[in-house]
Amino acid sequence: MASPLISAAELADVLGSVTVLDVRYRMGGPGGLAEFARGHVPGAVYVDLDADLAAPAGEGGRHPLPTTEDFEAAMRRAGVRDDRPVVVYDDWSGLAAGRAWWLLRYHGHPDVRVLDGAWPAWVAAGGAVQAVAVAPASGDFTARPGAMPVVGADQVVDVPVLVDARAPERYRGEVEPIDPVAGHIPGAVNVPTTTNLRADGRFRSPDELRALYAAAGVTGEEDTAVYCGSGVTAVHDLIALEVAGIRAALYPGSWSGWITDPTRPVER
Repeated sequence: MASPLISAAELADVLGSVTVLDVRYRMGGPGGLAEFARGHVPGAVYVDLDADLAAPAGEGGRHPLPTTEDFEAAMRRAGVRDDRPVVVYDDWSGLAAGRAWWLLRYHGHPDVRVLDGAWPAWVAAGGAVQAVAVAPASGDFTARPGAMPVVGADQVVDVPVLVDARAPERYRGEVEPIDPVAGHIPGAVNVPTTTNLRADGRFRSPDELRALYAAAGVTGEEDTAVYCGSGVTAVHDLIALEVAGIRAALYPGSWSGWITDPTRPVER
């Protein structure tokens, strides 16, 4: 299993031969276009998470997956090609960039990586910064959905190992600052995304991540799925698991989709 990550030094070496997507975003805050305009990786194209990487909120949760047609069109506008590697980054520890990574992988792109350490790592490494946006040539990416595993609301409770990637207090149901119902899906274990990273903001080593997840009962020996609040930040755990050599499924609707049906059980 190839690493889903690329370091700032590695990106600098291949910058002219990859498509770079800037996915800066903060949950509940403004989009990242203003930050992109102030400075970005040279040649990067800004991708809006809400507009390009999600469908409108509804029964599928706060950030349902976009339709195949909409996603393909967005990636072509961003210059994504089938035969050219893609690197994605944000300024949110990879929590937003991971969504682009997963969607591209799910739709069949063979070579996508996330900048380890995100935008701060690029700046700290002395990477060049560009303030002028460059219009990319139209891409030829063809979306072929199904290349990454997913589970729906009807199957998620039957997954042998279910991981909740939210903060511990949200998992326990002590607080819920975003969704109208607190708690978690019955049987889920909690591995918060914040535990995937070292103090410098980069992902832990494969051995460290294997130990972290094994402590929660996630070993890869049984089918595993991950969810979060709206299906975005859960991908951070999926990336960590891939670094550890474990392939897991995403429950895209996540907690915000689960609670749209009041008959579904809630555990606190």
